[in-house]
Amino acid sequence: MTDQPPVIEINNLHKAYGPLEVLKGVSVKAPRGHVISLIGSSGSGKSTLLRCCNLLEDSQEGDLRFNGEAVTWKGTGHHRRPADPKQVLRIRTNLSMVFQQFNLWSHMTILQNVMEAPLTVLRRDRAEVEAAARAYLDKVGIGDKCDVFPAQLSGGQQQRAAIARGLCMEPEALLFDEPTSALDPELEQEVVKVIKDLAAEGRTMMIVTHDMKLAADVSDHVVFLHQGLIEEQGAPEDLFGAPKSERLRGFLSATHAE
Repeated sequence: MTDQPPVIEINNLHKAYGPLEVLKGVSVKAPRGHVISLIGSSGSGKSTLLRCCNLLEDSQEGDLRFNGEAVTWKGTGHHRRPADPKQVLRIRTNLSMVFQQFNLWSHMTILQNVMEAPLTVLRRDRAEVEAAARAYLDKVGIGDKCDVFPAQLSGGQQQRAAIARGLCMEPEALLFDEPTSALDPELEQEVVKVIKDLAAEGRTMMIVTHDMKLAADVSDHVVFLHQGLIEEQGAPEDLFGAPKSERLRGFLSATHAE
């Protein structure tokens, strides 16, 4: 197992929007079966890192590897782009992203939402996809909601549908961008339970979260970002139990005070 390359490997990633540097050389690995949580204040670069990882944003410098395969680039600096559209599609279909705002298609039923990408992107067999979609909706606890539309569900149910949609792509890794921050506290717990169950199954995940309890409970490794750099990283018991940096201590005490 140890000789397997990480599912996701990010080396010295730089990302700027014009003169604003958001990531200033960040390196993170997600070995197979590990959960990596990214924490930090708003504007620290957490969500940008996740979007660069999924090639939704172009980075200006640094390497990205998936299962050891390096992304190929053309151009430099602000003109740098992935060189191979087929490679981008292959990587994206292997990294399912779950967004803060569920991004479900409002004109499709929940079942249709979950089936759409495997049918249109992966061109899988409809009967197989439907069976998988129903199984994943059962898994996240909303198997009885297949035929309703997103507007008829609570926020927690919509987010669980979005997770089922991500799982139905059978991805190598799941990327979560603040999956609970748009939810009321009681609905948040429904989604946290699903994420904990997925972590217990040994799924590879990278989670941007403001929920320190979730990060402490599910992570193998926690990365604290501050102003586009990694300020501190390590096992959750170290970061939350004995933080070394003044900035992390300040961030955690501010989070507890909220």
